[in-house]
Amino acid sequence: MNINQNAPLRFITAGSVDDGKSTLIGRLLYDSKALLSDQLQHLNRAKNSATGIDFSILTDGLAAEREQGITIDVAYRYFSTAKRKFIIADTPGHEQYTRNMVTGASTADAAVVLVDASQLDFSQQPLQLLPQTKRHSAILQQLACPQIIVAVNKMDLLNFDQAKFEAICAAYRDLAAQLGLTSVQFVPISALNGDNIVYLSENMPWYQGEPLLSLLESLPNQKHISLEKAQFHFPVQLVLRLDSDKQDDFRGYQGRIEAGSIAVGDQIRIEPAGYTSTVREIYAVSGKVQQANAGEQVTLCLTDDIDISRGDTFVAVDNPIQSQQQLTATLCWFDQRPLNTARKYLLKHTTQNVFARIKHIDHLLDVKTLSKQQAAETFQLNDLGQVQISLQKPICATTYQQNIGTGAFILIDEATYHTVAAGMILSAA
Repeated sequence: MNINQNAPLRFITAGSVDDGKSTLIGRLLYDSKALLSDQLQHLNRAKNSATGIDFSILTDGLAAEREQGITIDVAYRYFSTAKRKFIIADTPGHEQYTRNMVTGASTADAAVVLVDASQLDFSQQPLQLLPQTKRHSAILQQLACPQIIVAVNKMDLLNFDQAKFEAICAAYRDLAAQLGLTSVQFVPISALNGDNIVYLSENMPWYQGEPLLSLLESLPNQKHISLEKAQFHFPVQLVLRLDSDKQDDFRGYQGRIEAGSIAVGDQIRIEPAGYTSTVREIYAVSGKVQQANAGEQVTLCLTDDIDISRGDTFVAVDNPIQSQQQLTATLCWFDQRPLNTARKYLLKHTTQNVFARIKHIDHLLDVKTLSKQQAAETFQLNDLGQVQISLQKPICATTYQQNIGTGAFILIDEATYHTVAAGMILSAA
């Protein structure tokens, strides 16, 4: 399996309020020896003789988070082991901050979904998971998160009962089948006590799998690998002109390669105009190079003088992609004010801003029942659903499944410049 250790694994923690997400991350950093000396001192100073170390203070940085005991904003933490580099996003569990969870999950290679085993009613048949577990799992499916680890937390409060762990696994497998989640693993843990976080727990000898950290170390960077294999896609961010010397007129096109690779001599097509040209020179951060790959910031020089501006896109000459003005997309609404289908919004896609209007709401997703509400007329805060969008001018877009960078967008209120929604493109026509 290609793990691609050069690219860090980005993963998020998701789950309901008080499931232990911040505690899990703190314990993971603590047990893997990834904390600096000042962070260790901070933990020890905050240590309580009755409850022990409060690991959540490592991620809950806002005063309101510490006061209320909940996660509000997305907190990022970076650490590495001998095998892997990681970027963790601790995302909110409260329904009010679902939009923040969407932001954190949008770039994740994997998700650790925490289930608080102590909050479930095992007398129910079949066992029912908490609404936020369903909500977050539905969002992860919409965001095409490729790998999910279900961490069943607070097993110590259930006396490490294997039967109850297996009942939770069965309930989540049913949910995963309903949502279409295919890559799911399970691990029983106690984040507070460190059971099965970095080291296997002696309290659960019946668990035959790996601890959480070992599972994370073995996950492949599927999104990164797929981008390297995709066809070349390069949105132009800046046109660089140096024409002080008429003998050496320089024109370069700067941006980030969103997919594929490019080499000197390759033919490209410029969208939406459809002109073709050949790459004459490539400048990377280190200087002139012969080839560049997905994720790199480069300056491309072409053999032809063509009218190219910010927002235009370079693609491989044989790439079948075409610029489109009609989109079908999944939308997550971020704003306190509901969607107004009579209004125009600014749609920001890669390096381009275009005016857009929501033509039709196909459905809203009821994350509690996972049913689709077909007669919806608007989006409220944190609503998730499918829409039809009409653009003032065409954009060169892929689906979100194909490429996050070229299949995602945000909607902006043109009056306030507030970001009102995030979108994932399902199809373009």
